[in-house]
Amino acid sequence: MNAHMLAQRAYSNSASSTRTARSTEYEIIAKVTHRIRATALKGSAGFAELASALHDNRKLWTALAVDVAGDGNQLPPSLRAQIVYLAEFTQRHTGEVLKGNAGVAPLLQINAAILKGLSNGGAQR
Repeated sequence: MNAHMLAQRAYSNSASSTRTARSTEYEIIAKVTHRIRATALKGSAGFAELASALHDNRKLWTALAVDVAGDGNQLPPSLRAQIVYLAEFTQRHTGEVLKGNAGVAPLLQINAAILKGLSNGGAQR
């Protein structure tokens, strides 16, 4: 193993250990949002992949709703309520997308807004 590889390994280990919860949330939401966008562009040929990405988005929003509902959550109550509302909307709208009655644009817009909020609050890209 050369010096460059050792330095890279050492840096990557410390970089991941200094990741914040906010930057981790950003990364997870960004990944699922990218998957939804990429698979939606495939049309009907990518439906199975889209369904998988939408399922992961539902799981993400369920986790966010559970997190903000917890007693220890320090977000303001109004923001917590908005996140729960968005989680409920995401669940319903995803069902409509899977039935072919709606498009993914609102889901992408919601996730993009959350990413913007996390980014403004100090998430690292």
